[in-house]
Amino acid sequence: MTIDVNAANYLETMKQAVIDAIEDIKGFDITPMDVRKLTSMTSYMIVASATSSRQAKAIADNVREKLKEKGYHIRGTEGEKEGEWVLVDLDDIVVHIMVPTTRAYYNLEQLWGEAESRRGHIKAE
Repeated sequence: MTIDVNAANYLETMKQAVIDAIEDIKGFDITPMDVRKLTSMTSYMIVASATSSRQAKAIADNVREKLKEKGYHIRGTEGEKEGEWVLVDLDDIVVHIMVPTTRAYYNLEQLWGEAESRRGHIKAE
């Protein structure tokens, strides 16, 4: 199996840009998960927490703005009206920004971790 270095650099640069944009608005408990071997829908999922729905919306706005400035394609956003769980789809990375109660309830890390234990591929970074 050969690894495309340009694709790997692209993903790493994009992932770091997302993390930086989340941190700019004081998002916390940021968990990037490599899901390339579990799904063809995306390469990474990044889960982050916000203290309120207002902050979750602000983080999503900042992620979209910062990544658009860097030339990345923004596929779409969901959940902004309520703000309890805002999803930003960047094709190669799907960002989940949640208030702590919503994050604890859905526990995406455990959900995808169970997939990892069944398939042995995913790792939280």
